[in-house]
Amino acid sequence: MNRKRAKWVTAATIAAGILFGILSSYVLTLKRYEIHTSKIDASVRLLLISDLHSCYYGENQIELVSAIEACSPDVLMFCGDIADDKMPIDNVQALLDAVANKYPCFYVTGNHEFWSGKVDDIKYLFQSHGVTVLERGYAPLSIRREKFAVCGLDDPVGGHFDSGLIAAAEGVKTGFFSVLLSHRPERFPQYIPYGFDLVLAGHAHGGLWRIPGILNGLIAPDQGFFPKYAGGEYQEGQTTMIVSRGLARESTRLPRFFNPVELVVIDLLPLARMQN
Repeated sequence: MNRKRAKWVTAATIAAGILFGILSSYVLTLKRYEIHTSKIDASVRLLLISDLHSCYYGENQIELVSAIEACSPDVLMFCGDIADDKMPIDNVQALLDAVANKYPCFYVTGNHEFWSGKVDDIKYLFQSHGVTVLERGYAPLSIRREKFAVCGLDDPVGGHFDSGLIAAAEGVKTGFFSVLLSHRPERFPQYIPYGFDLVLAGHAHGGLWRIPGILNGLIAPDQGFFPKYAGGEYQEGQTTMIVSRGLARESTRLPRFFNPVELVVIDLLPLARMQN
């Protein structure tokens, strides 16, 4: 192979790799985690849905709805930026029409819901579908006699973040397995002292550009370059945080790269099962 041809082959290979890295990022994937705890006696499956940004997943959101149903979740956790500030809310309503009556659902706001100027209307849309909207507090949840405290608070853009976090942390005092829904992963150090068992977040969009095994994320909102909490599982003391890479596709200005949109499946398992 002569030198000129070798250059063309190299350039074509690089271009194909870049194209694959972009296109593969828009294929919906499932990311699975297992959390073991002594606070439950039977397994429970949570589904984390974050950063949809009103994006389109087929007519009536069929692609997303089918993926949700295939996971057989016990509860759906919506962790903010489900609605976008610039795109129509129709796709959010279609999703809620399809799933909200089938599963217990909990929702907290993200920054884009506040930026839309219609946050109260968005909250009402969720509430009208029977979704529990958490602004600054917690709600009890019972799944097959397993007890949970689902805690949550509004995005900091709405103000009152500190007081909202204190109110949400009241759920920890129940002694049940506590799950905090908060859009912001970069606030993890603030969550840790309250002793939540599990924190679910989004917002980082997976760091936008990734190189698997080398770079977990290039840049994320409110974290800047090389974000610490781009996406994945993080542990500090007794608290685990899981950060979704989100579902945003056509709403993003820059293309995702080796950073697939994802639904996050979290299986809570009794500690005894891990030891057997």
